[in-house]
Amino acid sequence: MRKREHFVTISEAGRILGVSPSSLRNWEQLGLLTPIRSQGRYRLFSREVLNQARQIRFLRRVKHLNPHGILHVLENSKGTTLPRSKTTRGKETIGGRLLRLRQQEGLTLTEAARKAGISPSYLSAIERNQANPSVATFQKLAQLYKTNVLSFFGDQEGGLRLVRPRDRKALEPHPGVRIEQLVLGRALMEAQLWYIAPGAGSGGSYHHEGEEFIYVLRGTLEIWLDEVERYSVEPGDCLYFESTHAHRWENKGKTETVLLWINTPPTF
Repeated sequence: MRKREHFVTISEAGRILGVSPSSLRNWEQLGLLTPIRSQGRYRLFSREVLNQARQIRFLRRVKHLNPHGILHVLENSKGTTLPRSKTTRGKETIGGRLLRLRQQEGLTLTEAARKAGISPSYLSAIERNQANPSVATFQKLAQLYKTNVLSFFGDQEGGLRLVRPRDRKALEPHPGVRIEQLVLGRALMEAQLWYIAPGAGSGGSYHHEGEEFIYVLRGTLEIWLDEVERYSVEPGDCLYFESTHAHRWENKGKTETVLLWINTPPTF
């Protein structure tokens, strides 16, 4: 029988570590720690996170580094348990690619998070493959690193004029959303089939350069543009809009939604 993992609250973690809860919250804000959140949104600390906190405490008290100095040491330490760029099989992970892109841009975790409009702790969790980014977050990071979302999932395959169902590259940016590429290789137009489960959505608004066209094959989808225009699209409906409008979407129906979604230029 698998042993159940034990978690402690932030107050209990503070007593164990001999630090104040406010220090732990500060370390989380800086991306040094990523406690999980209970359904009531309380911070819970696992044994692994407590060990990371002990390492931070050592660097703080013994090495006399400030939090930003600690972050720099952890990000550049080969032996740290923080950002892992590759899996045990040597294949680079999504988090590893995002970490590499951030380092290539010469950005600290805090700088990149601020530019992308997300918290440092959330970005840290993404880079360590401990969080599933929403479509909106992927789009924001793609704009920040001057690339497209597809690059986060691996090298793009060579172009094919004829793409059969078995040839499609499928992406699952987060649970409930599946995207199948209908055009492979470098192109000025990006055509995709989107499968969106009930309750799944973009995870917030995002915008970028270009134009978008949506044709609904099955199900329904609610789409907001600039938080002003609301569209509820159904099978057979078409929707066109400029991508510079901040857009978010959600499947509020009870069945899966299937869309033909075309972007130009490609953003995924």
